[in-house]
Amino acid sequence: MGDANALDRARYDFKKAMQEITSYRGRGTELISVYIPSTRLISDVMGYLREEQSQATNIKSKSTMKNVTSAIDSIMSRLRTYKSAPPNGLAIFCGEVPRAGDQTRMVQYTIEPPEEITTFVYRCDSEFYTEPLEAMLLDKKSFGLITIDRKEATLGLLSGSKITVLKHFDSLVPSKHHQGGQSSVRFERLIEIAAHEFYKKVADSATDVFLNRPELQGILVGGPGSTKDFFVKEDYLHHELRKKVVNTLFDTGYTDESGLKELVENAKEALTDIQLTIEKEYMQRLFREIRKPDGGLSAYGEESVRTAAESGAIDVLLLSEMLNKYRVRLECGSGHSSVVTVDNPEDKILCPECSQPAKVIEQTDLIDSFFEIAEGYNTKVQLISGDSEEGDMLLKAFGGIAAILRYRTG
Repeated sequence: MGDANALDRARYDFKKAMQEITSYRGRGTELISVYIPSTRLISDVMGYLREEQSQATNIKSKSTMKNVTSAIDSIMSRLRTYKSAPPNGLAIFCGEVPRAGDQTRMVQYTIEPPEEITTFVYRCDSEFYTEPLEAMLLDKKSFGLITIDRKEATLGLLSGSKITVLKHFDSLVPSKHHQGGQSSVRFERLIEIAAHEFYKKVADSATDVFLNRPELQGILVGGPGSTKDFFVKEDYLHHELRKKVVNTLFDTGYTDESGLKELVENAKEALTDIQLTIEKEYMQRLFREIRKPDGGLSAYGEESVRTAAESGAIDVLLLSEMLNKYRVRLECGSGHSSVVTVDNPEDKILCPECSQPAKVIEQTDLIDSFFEIAEGYNTKVQLISGDSEEGDMLLKAFGGIAAILRYRTG
């Protein structure tokens, strides 16, 4: 559960950061974007930034010059914490953005992207340069691919739009035409034994390559003829993998690498539906519990769900991806300390105890705060998109926060 939650949280954090980064506009060309491939030495990047900082002293506007040189300073300070760029590289966005009145504030985002950065980029503009990361916003949850007939089989992985061949097998199953000198019954028996061993070999390899992939959303099985149906129906696959096989089996003309491509093409509609289907199933479970006279094993609304989560009572935590709130720690002039949920930490916030203006000491995205609670209790977190009727209802009727419980809490 922990690995799957960690992946979902990383995806959510990336998507959330990108939404914020793309929303900013500078007052001049003073928002800096830097993309660093893993192959680029940090020392080389530091040298490049020092040169850019030197050039910035020629900017005519004193405020723009000050903001650009300050942003470069901030980026260099961040880079000093790295000995080398991470495997997929690094993207840093930094600059002064407007706030209320004539005020500005510096924002900085350091992104370790889900896919590899291949080219070094330095750009200073009135908005952050996000184009290289935008394609990475697409959901990159992966699917296992199996194409099989009696002659050969191929295992692959679909991640985003990329298909990777993991293993290919040529079978030793004899063709069905009769061999001289053997009885037809004995020969048929040899064929079936050879086919059985071949299916076992493919299934064992599928266990090796698919079982410990928490990001795997489903397994697509295809091939010509009825072999694929027999392979799935006779339970050659590990029981955990069998649960992930998409109900529809797909006809393909080939079982090699081109068969994998054909399988993905034929399964496009099923792939689109899978994530929404998973979300709908969880929401329907919630509704079934809510309809019970005593409310069943359901909780909804932030406070009720938070209480249940902190006692370890939640089996599945359902959170709307459309939640845009923050959990903040406040302190006021009277010395009161409190933790509340707010829409915008930049707004004026009053102390809930004495109604004096309070200062934000610490802030966390609300969804991230729930991920942190879930981590300690082996609670599954399911993010629900706003793309379905159920997702819309979760947000509007339940404030975007609900749960399916392990046991009643009171």
